[in-house]
Amino acid sequence: MFQFEFMRYAFLASTFIAITCGVVGVYVVARNFSFLAHTLSEIGFAGAAFAVFLNMAPLWGMLFFTLLGSIGVGELSMHSDQKESSISAISALFIGLGVLFLAISNSNSRYATSILFGSIIGVDKHGVIQLVILSIIVLLLIFIVQNQLNFDSFDHVGALAHGIKTGIIGVVFLVALAMSVSIGSQIVGSLLVFILLTLPSSTARYIGKTIPAMIAWSVGIALFGVWLGLYLGFITNWPVTFFISLIEVVIYLTTYFVHIIRHKL
Repeated sequence: MFQFEFMRYAFLASTFIAITCGVVGVYVVARNFSFLAHTLSEIGFAGAAFAVFLNMAPLWGMLFFTLLGSIGVGELSMHSDQKESSISAISALFIGLGVLFLAISNSNSRYATSILFGSIIGVDKHGVIQLVILSIIVLLLIFIVQNQLNFDSFDHVGALAHGIKTGIIGVVFLVALAMSVSIGSQIVGSLLVFILLTLPSSTARYIGKTIPAMIAWSVGIALFGVWLGLYLGFITNWPVTFFISLIEVVIYLTTYFVHIIRHKL
């Protein structure tokens, strides 16, 4: 399997994607931002389609749109009394824009499918280098504000009482989340990247008793999912995204039911 260059690149890229999404995902779940991760994935689709329209790499369109969208949608969700309706409207708008950009750019359906659901074949050396650099930037952002982010995410009232600048921390996290969505979309696609940002971390909350433990479990589960998904995709020639989704869902449901059974005994 590793004799093929594209598989080596895919495994390297997916490793950094899993680590990034695993770490960021813990805070996504803690801050109840799962809906935002899903919305950003749809905004990222529109950004990728817009980049294709301009004959640019989809990654840069995703980054631009998700960075702007994360701040705008994040602020809207915190201040709107009807945030669900507002977010739904924004999601619908950007999905429509994505379809429009693909249509007027005359891109074929295969390219559109690649943006929506990811592709391991399209990961080349240049793309891997970009993903690694962006992943490191995200992890550094989280590391720099980790103490304040831990406080704000798991005890927001306490963070306010201790004078932590939660607004700034929130913006930094939204930037990290936007970059994570753009990075993760390269393997699992813009419409399914929220899987890596929510399921491994949701599973980890049932297992880990501390924040470092939750992060470790989340990263480990994400890595297991993408590695096994890539392997199964290679030997079956089925979509890698299907296997990653299936693996993460099975792990989550198994952990959830074990947790329920233990608490009933």
